Amino acid sequence: MRVFKTILAILLCVYLVPGLAAAGLWATRERPANWREAKWTSSQMLPDPAKDPAARVTIFAAKTGGFKGAFAVHSWIVVKRENASRYDRYDVVGWGQPVRKNGYDPDGYWYSNAPERVWEATGPEAEALIPRIEAAIAAYPHNRRGGYRMWPGPNSNSFVAYVMRQVPEIDAVLPPNAVGRDYIAEGGFYNVDPAGDLNVTLYGLLGFSAGIKSGFELHVLGLVAGVDFRRPAVKIPAWGRFGS
Repeated sequence: MRVFKTILAILLCVYLVPGLAAAGLWATRERPANWREAKWTSSQMLPDPAKDPAARVTIFAAKTGGFKGAFAVHSWIVVKRENASRYDRYDVVGWGQPVRKNGYDPDGYWYSNAPERVWEATGPEAEALIPRIEAAIAAYPHNRRGGYRMWPGPNSNSFVAYVMRQVPEIDAVLPPNAVGRDYIAEGGFYNVDPAGDLNVTLYGLLGFSAGIKSGFELHVLGLVAGVDFRRPAVKIPAWGRFGS
């Protein structure tokens, strides 16, 4: 009984307290009342393709809207082939056909929240990855009406994480507050990255990750706590990374 109480106390401290703090802070911030009032225009983070002919792959994440913005980000993928005149953006949304192409500006605000770069490649590296990224997007197993579930997944972050698993040369993981990233869209309970990362999950509800990319993480109800050893940082539920 004492061991159980100790584990419960640790879980409350690690997961519940940061979540409540994030919710309290979020409640004090001004934000759009609905999607019509939100800002969706370009953040000007990507260079003008007319002036930058290099191929580019960028993964973005931005705080989402409504109360869930206290705990989660929305992520998406942007690609541009060499000498292309425009970027192509891929998101998953919760209405209609889940995978959307160019539904928003490639580096646009999301519910008035500025995006952050999760990972980026340019030049020949990006050019080599784009066909494989697009093939993974086309093969996403939940791209059908009704194939979206906000929690625990498959959602927008499950989609981007799926593409990243299919193209393991993308040397990154989504932020800890990308709720749904640990739902394995292929329907399995574990995934082993060629770089050595192991992800074990029960439908995104309970699990862990360990390896070069992930460091060490514990996943509880979509919230992630852990440490990153390669780029020293701590991962705090609902808040994200703190460190390099």
